[in-house]
Amino acid sequence: MISYKKEAKVNYPNTKKGQTTDTYFNVKVKDPYRWLEDDKSKDTKNWVIAQNKTTESYLDSIPFRQQLNKRLSHLWNYEKRSAPFKKGDYTYYSKNNGLQNQNVYYRKKDNENEELFLDPNTFSKNGTTSLGSLSFSEDGSKLAYSISEGGSDWRKVIVINTKTKVKTLDTLIDVKFSNLSWYKNEGFYYSSYDKPDGSELSAKTDQHKVYYHKLGTPQTEDILIFGGIPEEKHRYIYASVTEDNKYLIITPRVSTSGNKLYIRDLSKPNSKLITVLDNTDTDTYIIENQGSKLFLVTNLNAPNKKIVTVDAANPKPEHWVDFIPETKHVLSPTTGSGFFFAHYMVNALSLVKQIDYNGRFIRDISLPDLGTASGFSGKKEDKTLYFSFTNYNTATNIMSLNPKTGDTKLYWKPTIDFDSQQYESHQIFYSSKDGTKVPMIITHKKGITLNGKNPTILYGYGGFNISLTPSFNIANVVWMEQGGILAVPNLRGGGEYGRTWHDAGTQQKKQNVFDDFIAAAEYLKTKNYTSSSYLAIRGGSNGGLLVGATMTQKPQLAKVALPAVGVLDMLRYHIFTAGAGWAYDYGTADQSETMFNYLKGYSPVHNVKLGVEYPATLITTGDHDDRVVPAHSYKFAAELQSKQAGTNPTLIRIETNAGHGAGTPVSKMIEQYVDIFGFTLYNMGFKSLPSKTENKIKG
Repeated sequence: MISYKKEAKVNYPNTKKGQTTDTYFNVKVKDPYRWLEDDKSKDTKNWVIAQNKTTESYLDSIPFRQQLNKRLSHLWNYEKRSAPFKKGDYTYYSKNNGLQNQNVYYRKKDNENEELFLDPNTFSKNGTTSLGSLSFSEDGSKLAYSISEGGSDWRKVIVINTKTKVKTLDTLIDVKFSNLSWYKNEGFYYSSYDKPDGSELSAKTDQHKVYYHKLGTPQTEDILIFGGIPEEKHRYIYASVTEDNKYLIITPRVSTSGNKLYIRDLSKPNSKLITVLDNTDTDTYIIENQGSKLFLVTNLNAPNKKIVTVDAANPKPEHWVDFIPETKHVLSPTTGSGFFFAHYMVNALSLVKQIDYNGRFIRDISLPDLGTASGFSGKKEDKTLYFSFTNYNTATNIMSLNPKTGDTKLYWKPTIDFDSQQYESHQIFYSSKDGTKVPMIITHKKGITLNGKNPTILYGYGGFNISLTPSFNIANVVWMEQGGILAVPNLRGGGEYGRTWHDAGTQQKKQNVFDDFIAAAEYLKTKNYTSSSYLAIRGGSNGGLLVGATMTQKPQLAKVALPAVGVLDMLRYHIFTAGAGWAYDYGTADQSETMFNYLKGYSPVHNVKLGVEYPATLITTGDHDDRVVPAHSYKFAAELQSKQAGTNPTLIRIETNAGHGAGTPVSKMIEQYVDIFGFTLYNMGFKSLPSKTENKIKG
């Protein structure tokens, strides 16, 4: 039973207004909170402290916050594991005993007992230093791994001797947006920028460079491989070495949906780069080779992707031969044990086919249920492959596969105080504003009453060719225990239906994404799952933009808005450090007058209107986010607080010593979910939890 009354309006900290004005195509645009872009200034730091104090005071007043914390901590406390993989004499895997801030790596040799190999929880006292990528040398004797401090995208790379677990003298600094790819046991390739001085808002990081680090030499002697001249200037460049150490592959990104491709024959001293693909806005990468025969995954003239073959001596597209042709479903292949595994998305659900190196279909891989499967990768000599399987109400299981027979077995399953049989997911298709059919998966307790009063979170992303496929999140269990519904639509701008679906949500078609999201909300209300008073809209990063644009366009659509680490200032995003690489999806304000007007028309920071009652809003960000800089969230919060009508709170929760989200300690994740769920239910009118949460905690 809900007992609800309007709360008094929150007394927000004073946010000073500056006089900054920009001119775009003879149009003057005020930017009164420009000073908040300087994340290093004393004024900004004081503003962050004051805002957090206000937010904490509000959240402390939520009567059931501790109950949520207790329940979520209890449920989160179960062992989690990764799929195992073989390197050298050992089989490695990560696991978390439940509430450890970071996953811990273990290893085993044959039938011996496991031993602790690498524990990121020892990297820092407060758990804010996290492990990034891992890369073993050819024989497994060396490991290079990256670490992030305080959530930053800038990384250190550390090399250890895997036998002794002792660090070598090969620590690298200032590495960003990089994989690590070994050449034999001699050294590895990596990518980075010239690190900017001062604030992360600097746009100096616009030329990625590939280096080769030879073991035992200082970083200052690393060899520049690619990216050092204007003709090789790209925002992102990645390097990798084929499994047989024959080819170096260089992949510069032209945009978020296009790349160039070059190879170098490492078996020939002083060989030059060979162009495979140049000046393209399509995605192409090398997945495998047999000697000089290359296997490429591409969406060139194949929006849903296909695999082609070509000889490395003449690798241009005119010589490509179809190996796995394009189908109506999006292809994401892997290789292992001498086979290709063609992973298709069928309405955002997994279908996996096994194919040999002659292109012959072997079998469909048996999956436990409808959901998301990932893995199926390994060395050619591996006798067993592993894959994970999950959906919205099934925790991640690890399965083993015998590629010769096709037999799959359950390898490991977590033990959780959660009965998945009490919950259900079903996929529906609804019509967007222009009639486009959009899929959405709705998950909730079985037997809920469709009376329009179920607290519902509508979660979306819709951008950068990223697909939202079913996955388990223990936090969502707590939400659904309260009678909550989780609805996840597959909006245009994502990759669920290939290049065409992605392009339909970019630049001057971006409104399609917002329309898809709004139509999803209207569907849920029309079908009586929920109503405006019980609906929350949620998304992060590009999804934060989605929430910001939706709430400013349709203020009465939902009761609660939860934009996380959002891209919210669309006129200036591209001048910030990472934003320069997002123009394919968004366009830029200086691109053309038409593009400027389009961006200004939906930019959340520029569309908050005085005297409008916006939803109860909890903005979340990290003060060390150097991908979507916190200035986006700071300026949006300031605009909302100065213009909001009515008593709905507009708060900002700023995690200190945290970045865009990767590597966030478990303890901080639990706190964030407690605050988000608590804020949401409280503003939907709940003064106590809908279910007896405290009775669910055993012991």
